[in-house]
Amino acid sequence: MSAPAPLRLRPLEVGDLLDETFRMYRRHFVLFAGISVILSIPAAALSGYTYYSIFGAFLQQVGTGQALDLNSLRATIGAIAVGSLINLGLVPFLYGAVTYAACESALGREVTAGSVVRAVLRRYFQLFGYALVILLMGIVFCLIPLWIWIWVGWAVAMPIMFIENAGLIAALRRSWRLVEGRWWRTFLMIVLIFILVYVARLALDAFVVLGQVVLQIVLSSVATGWIFAAATAVVDSLVTPLIQIALVLIYFDLRVRREGLDLFQQAQLVAAPQPSA
Repeated sequence: MSAPAPLRLRPLEVGDLLDETFRMYRRHFVLFAGISVILSIPAAALSGYTYYSIFGAFLQQVGTGQALDLNSLRATIGAIAVGSLINLGLVPFLYGAVTYAACESALGREVTAGSVVRAVLRRYFQLFGYALVILLMGIVFCLIPLWIWIWVGWAVAMPIMFIENAGLIAALRRSWRLVEGRWWRTFLMIVLIFILVYVARLALDAFVVLGQVVLQIVLSSVATGWIFAAATAVVDSLVTPLIQIALVLIYFDLRVRREGLDLFQQAQLVAAPQPSA
């Protein structure tokens, strides 16, 4: 895979951010979508299995008045628990892999499957800690506005981990300093990205629902529901990279506005030796 052209650093207005996000996703669609879909397979399998187990065997027994098979129920719960632990262990990959790929692509570096795995493994516990802190913060505070205020301040922590080789605490502090004074602008950009992702997800889900209607003609409702649950998880994975790409671009935009990173890039280009004629 050839190295992509580096991102042209410049201050990004809202429209520029959205345009650049979709442009980067289109340019590296196979890379971003491939990573996201592969990592979503365990979640899709668990979603489909859970649906089939609960709405298939369990509710079918209840509806027909049959005695519950406790051994089967315990086995089902155990399988779901194991699957949930596997998905929990994949959280750093789900959020870190695409973020790392977007960072490297923006810097004009080649991205391979091996480099993505190695990068996430090096930051595995820091990425897991970041996700855990965000989750626990929402549970402990029980105040959505406060949770949003802090999360926006930490929104670019993951790009900082990869690009600046920072630890979790240092990345959170660095993200807070970058966002400080530009919180509302950052918040607006993130909200718009989430709205666009939601609309894109609805559009893709419409095709999944259409497929479900067709499958119900030849398959049972339980089998169709199993396929629908798994397909929905995969479809969601196709639009999730947009959020992670946008956060990487927001990180660069904040550095351009605060630290003149675009001027540094231009100086490097001027100083680079020109190819001989």
